[in-house]
Amino acid sequence: MSRNQTLYARSLAAVLREALSDTPVVCLAGPRQCGKTTLARVLKPERAFVSLDHSPFLDAASADPAGFIGSLPRDVTIDEVQRAPGLLPAIKLSVDTDRRPGRFLLTGSADLLLVPSVTESLAGRMEVARLMPLSESEKERRPGRFLRDFLAGRLQPSLRPETVPRAPELAARLVAGGYPEPLTRTPARARQWHRQYVRGIVDRDVLDVSNVRAADRVGRLLELLAVRNGELFNASRVARDLGLQRETVLEYVSVLERLFLVRRLLPWHRNPGKRLVKSPKIHLIDSGLAATLAQLSAGDWLTKRQRMGHLLESFAVQQFVAQAGWSDPDLRFWHYRDKDGCEVDLVITLASRTWGVEVKATSTPGRSAGAGLRRLAALCGDDFEAGIVLYNGSDILPLAADRMMAVPFSELWTR
Repeated sequence: MSRNQTLYARSLAAVLREALSDTPVVCLAGPRQCGKTTLARVLKPERAFVSLDHSPFLDAASADPAGFIGSLPRDVTIDEVQRAPGLLPAIKLSVDTDRRPGRFLLTGSADLLLVPSVTESLAGRMEVARLMPLSESEKERRPGRFLRDFLAGRLQPSLRPETVPRAPELAARLVAGGYPEPLTRTPARARQWHRQYVRGIVDRDVLDVSNVRAADRVGRLLELLAVRNGELFNASRVARDLGLQRETVLEYVSVLERLFLVRRLLPWHRNPGKRLVKSPKIHLIDSGLAATLAQLSAGDWLTKRQRMGHLLESFAVQQFVAQAGWSDPDLRFWHYRDKDGCEVDLVITLASRTWGVEVKATSTPGRSAGAGLRRLAALCGDDFEAGIVLYNGSDILPLAADRMMAVPFSELWTR
């Protein structure tokens, strides 16, 4: 267990406890080194613990899945279960004979529902909770209630003249990211950690979750996506730049999604049959990893505004998605852009209810703030709940349009 990971309480812990109280199999999924193993052990320290990163356990689990499961205690944590997908049918048989809640706590550094070799979904028997790298609220040891307050309409205008916005602090948060281990290192050593992290995933994990044999090409794609982070994804253009087939690029992107390294943010549309833009946006899940691969530092805040603006957008998206994990996992996330170039960086939906978020790398909202939100509100009609413009200021300010406000980034981690 990493000493650094024990320093942070994880907001997802309550979700896991609830799932273990009524579900036979609970899977804690998320990227490597985000703190899954630490959380699982802290949550259930009395349980037997088996890691499939340990070769003898992996060999036994792969050779005889049913025998391996049969040899384990009734309540057990199995770490990195994606390394032996053949265990899942054996787990299903076991829980079908004993459906007591909380029997199996699994962790996985790949999305089991997307791994081709996984043929057993454990439908009705397993709940999946996704742990992301540390959110800014977790790093600040705060409850992380911003998303909940936003959805509930509890944000109110407020002036804080004593607070001075500091762009360098926000830029530093972007390039630090949320993996626990590099947070205690100098920026140079943190970047080295990020590079070694990617190398380890390319060398091992890509082969565990796909049939890809040229894993180094997946690493090259990840580096290119980091440079184009937060932009519309054009598979044909990426294929041309990398000298690959378009279908190959799409396959590799799927691999990166399975490993929780990138997120495809699909375009929002009022009518499912009428997409406003066919292209999704690609965001790297961790802004620190994206900054390292794109060779961006906090000092680039003023000189590389566009690229840092895209990084800021990914950073904001990740904070909302992470908080949704313990606030409301039924939320869905999109982006909006129409043919006129009017856009909303993040659209949040729950059934037909819709919220919008614009991200501004400025210390004031600006006169044009909320233009995309107003277009989104007009399209949604009564389904539009509220919209916010995130900016690097100190005050929560009402905007001209109804149900819209400008909100400081700091609210994401101080509530």
